[in-house]
Amino acid sequence: MGKPRRKYTEEFKRDAVRMMRNRGTRTVAEVADDLGVAPSLLHRWASTAEREAVSKRNAEGETLEQEVRRLRKEVESLQLDKAILKKAAAFFAKDSG
Repeated sequence: MGKPRRKYTEEFKRDAVRMMRNRGTRTVAEVADDLGVAPSLLHRWASTAEREAVSKRNAEGETLEQEVRRLRKEVESLQLDKAILKKAAAFFAKDSG
């Protein structure tokens, strides 16, 4: 008849994909062998995880370009805040010293 089909938990799949992405100099086949799964299955889990991540971003109503634009504005604002705080700290340090 053949082997019964194994079921893997979502946590196992996430950990396996994380190991595959952070494998360093190891090959995907080596990572898959360590986990006891086929490399093709590991690739399939990675593709599914990527599709879910893209769907989640799109569900939030923001395209990647919009997100980049928003984050750049936020960085600019934070850099301005940092510059103001540095000047204020220098002013008060000079004033109290």
